[in-house]
Amino acid sequence: MDNQEKKSLFNRFLTFVEVVGNKLPHPITLFAIMALIVVGLSAVLSSLNVSVDNPAEPGEILEVKNLLSADGINYMVSEMVNNFINFAPLGIVLATMLGIGIAERSGLISAALRGLVTSVPKRLITAALVFAGIMSSLAADAGYIVLPPLGALLFIAIGRHPLAGMAAAFAGVSGGFAANLFITATDPMLGELTRQAAATYDPAYAADINIAMNWYFLIVSVFVITAAGTYVTEKIVEPRLGKYKANKDQEAEENIQYLSKPEKRALTWSGLAMLLTVGVLSLLVVPEWGPMRGDGDNPIVQSPFMNSLGILILFVFLIPGLVYGILMKNIKSDKDVASQLSDTMASMGMFIVLAFTAGQFVAFFNETNMGIVLGVYGAEFLDSVNLTGIPLLLGFMAITMLINLFVGSASAKWAIMAPVFIPIMMGLGYSPEFTQLTYRVADSTTNVISPLMPYFAIIIAFAQKYDKKMGIGTLISVMLPYAIVFTVIWTAMLFIWMALGINIGPASPIYYP
Repeated sequence: MDNQEKKSLFNRFLTFVEVVGNKLPHPITLFAIMALIVVGLSAVLSSLNVSVDNPAEPGEILEVKNLLSADGINYMVSEMVNNFINFAPLGIVLATMLGIGIAERSGLISAALRGLVTSVPKRLITAALVFAGIMSSLAADAGYIVLPPLGALLFIAIGRHPLAGMAAAFAGVSGGFAANLFITATDPMLGELTRQAAATYDPAYAADINIAMNWYFLIVSVFVITAAGTYVTEKIVEPRLGKYKANKDQEAEENIQYLSKPEKRALTWSGLAMLLTVGVLSLLVVPEWGPMRGDGDNPIVQSPFMNSLGILILFVFLIPGLVYGILMKNIKSDKDVASQLSDTMASMGMFIVLAFTAGQFVAFFNETNMGIVLGVYGAEFLDSVNLTGIPLLLGFMAITMLINLFVGSASAKWAIMAPVFIPIMMGLGYSPEFTQLTYRVADSTTNVISPLMPYFAIIIAFAQKYDKKMGIGTLISVMLPYAIVFTVIWTAMLFIWMALGINIGPASPIYYP
């Protein structure tokens, strides 16, 4: 088969992904449909008297509850508002985004990212772009807008191919989305879904799960993925792109927005404000007299402080954001703060609507006992076919990667998958924390080749400034080496960590007791 035929087959596959993905309902509609399916399925399974022994309470029999019974209908109608309000990630995500929103809209995060990638030596610019991309997940989606075009400008300014700079930044932002040195808004969003799913199998265990459950692994991942992204850019992607011939109207030096003296001054004071905020918050838990310190063997990890970490992140971003905005005169009064907070909440409108339908699906699934029933039967089936250990985890990762080609939202996918897979994996001896980590690794590595990822089209638009022929297939061919290398290296790291038996986060083991 010649290269043209291979290209044709590849493009046909991409077209298939695009067509099928576009035919899928919107995630909001998808959750509504799945909630209705749960209702219907509960009636069928209940009529068949499907039941299991409760793993959390030996001797107790759990039956599937029929939501089409009188009691079930009363539950669905009377609890609909509570199902929405109690959707685990809703409150914590909205509260966290208040702080991150001020940091973003005041200009702090954009300036910090620009300052990082424009201040390093030329030989480290690739690593700086990938690293900045990974760290940009602190600001939700800001990295997609700021870093790829900046990466292209930086590369063209030092005589390198702009698409290689854009690819390096995009690989860090999207492919390294799961990694970070800090707790991000994604951690409480996924963590609350994990805790909720684990509670259907073992409520006592779920109560001790903290949102920093993957933090140790993700910290190390930052440096591993930075190194991998740098290698792929300089040894695979850039040589393949060849030498770039800039047009006369592409004078990159005039377009790069280096930090001004006022921006540097504001960044310095914002950094000091963040350190002071972190220091004050640490007084709540580090000293023995700390009011948010816990009891027992791990008074810091198992503490009200860790349970409230998502809320505390609000202040870590809010205070430095206010300092930067005031110094840069982007915030002149409390009215500006209120406006920026309002704009942040307005941008969360889609998530709020999604939370309503997703909340019904998750609540219905838990109320019917279908999660624990599926977990017990699923674990027994997988055990009977000897699908455990690495083959099991590879299968789970493959399913996640496949779904990621069609459903872009990490939280939407996890809201679907967590109630199903966490009980199964707990039944096979794997902790909910490790199951979430496995999901995050698989989901993150394939982001860069998912044409239905919301920012994929924007990256194409950025790239077309330098290559008018850039399309979905071309961009995926550029980003595919990142997806392959990230998948191999991150999976190997996951299994090495698993073999060593090291906790993947504070009080977060790999195996379920």
